[in-house]
Amino acid sequence: MVLLKSPDGGWGWVIVLVSFFTQFFCYGSPLAVGVLYLEWLDTFGEGKGKTAWIGSLASGVGLLASPVCSACVSSFGARPVTIFSGFMVAGGLMMSSFAPNIYFLFFSYGIIVGLGCGLLYTATVTITCQYFDKRRGLALGLISTGSSVGLFIYAALQRELIELYGLDGCLLIVGALSLNILACGSLMRPLALSDSPLPEKSCLEKVPDQYLIYYEKENTSILEKGYNEEKCVNNMSRCDCKHDSILNKNGLISIHAKETDTYKQKVVEQTYFCKQLAKKKWQLYLNYWEETLFLFKNKVFSSLFIAILLFDIGGFPPLLLMEDVARSSNISEEEYVMPLISIIGIMTAVGKLVLGVLADFKWINTLYLYVITLIMTGVTLVAIPFAKSYIMLAIFSGILGFLTGNWSIFPYVTTKTVGIEKLAHAYGILMFFAGLGNSLGPPIVGWFYDWTQTYDIAFCFSGLCVLLGGLLLLVAALPCWDNCNNQSAKPPPNTYSYTVASSV
Repeated sequence: MVLLKSPDGGWGWVIVLVSFFTQFFCYGSPLAVGVLYLEWLDTFGEGKGKTAWIGSLASGVGLLASPVCSACVSSFGARPVTIFSGFMVAGGLMMSSFAPNIYFLFFSYGIIVGLGCGLLYTATVTITCQYFDKRRGLALGLISTGSSVGLFIYAALQRELIELYGLDGCLLIVGALSLNILACGSLMRPLALSDSPLPEKSCLEKVPDQYLIYYEKENTSILEKGYNEEKCVNNMSRCDCKHDSILNKNGLISIHAKETDTYKQKVVEQTYFCKQLAKKKWQLYLNYWEETLFLFKNKVFSSLFIAILLFDIGGFPPLLLMEDVARSSNISEEEYVMPLISIIGIMTAVGKLVLGVLADFKWINTLYLYVITLIMTGVTLVAIPFAKSYIMLAIFSGILGFLTGNWSIFPYVTTKTVGIEKLAHAYGILMFFAGLGNSLGPPIVGWFYDWTQTYDIAFCFSGLCVLLGGLLLLVAALPCWDNCNNQSAKPPPNTYSYTVASSV
């Protein structure tokens, strides 16, 4: 049984709509956590570094657990995972309203909500890819803007709810809104199954030949046994009962002896089968790590994983701390036209669309385009300490939001670096390090503030991290490395090298 061909429309547009709102409701509060961050600082009186762990865990746990999330969606399907994760996100947000201390928030908001968001992201992307083939890029682009729109709206919404109902009431209401994910999940109808057989080998074909021979012999013996019993019943109606009973007794003894030998043989064959299966699983495990090591031999991939780690360490904190930066700069609330996080959110959506369109042009190298966004992000972060007015902070927030939209071209860069066959493996590794960067970035910047009582050094550190990652990736992607590689030995089969000079 296999899935039917992707319809590229029809109910697929309903899937796009509900996936958009799923990401809207689940990522709205975690991405706009900067508004809650200020309230948690005032409520619990902890340091900025420790308090920043709440938002960083909410964003990083889902990425760190991406292999687990993928396994859950593959095993249970997108609809059950979405409904279950909707309960997780809503429950985590509501539990956070009763938090007695900051450590409770690490669990309720950071881990529960973060893991629920990771599951929902995987589920929405998976079912969208199942429904779309030719228009898959458009569909994924549309659903990915749900998180950016959620950031834009939730930043203002949470600020208003805090003024009306307080922090606890805000979290309860936002948690109740997240229950709409259940309705979205109920509409994620899986594709119907086709009766066409799979082109792969069946399970019996994968079993060792010795075990198959035994399997056929056993079936034959069972059939012969049933035929002999039926024949014996017919003979009893025509022959002498005493003679038949003697024959039956001898037959039972013979059958019992054969069954004993068969049982012993079956144990031996099953033991052999289990050993072969364990051997194959171990070989797959070794192949996985061998392929992982080979990926890191690719200079561009190794630089890419360092760049994404440094980018998330330096580029993610503004999303969480920009509101506190404005308050530390003594900017009055009367100057606020729009929350800075809302500006970042709406410009991120614009950046995703614009950069995604640019990546489709054949004359644009997506790797160089990605490097440019990293370098510009680093320069903007270094310039933030010099912004002392709301207008300047709003401009820098818009630039950072637009450049953060480079997430839309990151899969393109990964594909061109390692090849389509190794995309899933490589992308999972990169997302793990992205989650690690998301988890470490805000606390590091917060600790810098606790140490220096200013964000100047913290944002200079963030900008230098992103700049270092961008420059390292640029050096690794220079065409001169291709000439060196051509003079060296050829790579093994099924491996890929990134050729920057060629058109993307």
